[in-house]
Amino acid sequence: MPDLILHHYAGSPFSEKVRLILGFKGLAWRSVVVPNIMPKPDVLALTGGYRRTPFMQIGADIYCDTALMCRVIDALQPEPPLYPMATAGIADIVAQWADTALFWTAVPFTLQPAGATHVLKDATPEMLKAFGADRAAMNPNMRRATVADGAAALSNYLGRLEHLLADGRPFLLGALASIADFSAAQSVWFIHLAPPIAALLQAYPKVEAWYQRMRGFGHGTFTKTSSAEAIAVAAQGAHAPLSFTAETGLEQGADVTVTPSDYAHDAVAGKLVGLSAQEVVIERRDERAGTVHVHFPRIAFQIKKPQPQ
Repeated sequence: MPDLILHHYAGSPFSEKVRLILGFKGLAWRSVVVPNIMPKPDVLALTGGYRRTPFMQIGADIYCDTALMCRVIDALQPEPPLYPMATAGIADIVAQWADTALFWTAVPFTLQPAGATHVLKDATPEMLKAFGADRAAMNPNMRRATVADGAAALSNYLGRLEHLLADGRPFLLGALASIADFSAAQSVWFIHLAPPIAALLQAYPKVEAWYQRMRGFGHGTFTKTSSAEAIAVAAQGAHAPLSFTAETGLEQGADVTVTPSDYAHDAVAGKLVGLSAQEVVIERRDERAGTVHVHFPRIAFQIKKPQPQ
């Protein structure tokens, strides 16, 4: 098993999703705590511009977006399976809903004034202002729901989870935990950071019992690592084998950018070295990290070649 380095911070919901999966898999990993707002010079040395948290590192390979990271973890440690055959397909569909619709309802609702004072309790007024500006820059076109509308949407979504669990099953899709559970658990975890907001979960006892089962997986075993050490690992590390299936207009070695299409539209530039229906990989050079391969999923990311001058 290669060294897994998770670049994350304590209050990041998507980081909690991956931490719980590492616990579920019983894995040892290395923890690099990154800033929760820009600037992030050590992050950018590895990712080339991708600013979202978390990302995962194995040697000189950098994996962005938890949808891809979870697939990589599952391939490295297949048992227990994160994608059980009994729920193949539907687990990914529920996970995608949880990572988007549920997440973008639960997190902004929790960060209303009554919740923000708990989630960001150690932040100074200047830090709160900087945090708000950073998140606004990541998603400038987002229309935040009113508290009443957010409460109604969240109630509907939690009701769906309660209904899934109504027959007494231990996990959302049956007897086995799957990616669907971990994607949904991150939002419930975030709600729990704000006790005044978490009080609404009392109306959903089966969701609460399920969440406690998810918490029971823990976070595995981790050791703290500095960002400088992680950069040194990349500079000295090897790359994973790559596959390339050519597509119209996308040839191996071409200069491209890869950009998230949902939010945080920060482009990463490099040479196209890996391509499939599931993944795109670009090679880039950094004076500290050396030659790194940055991996992205195909869903919710756009590949573009530079426009001719």
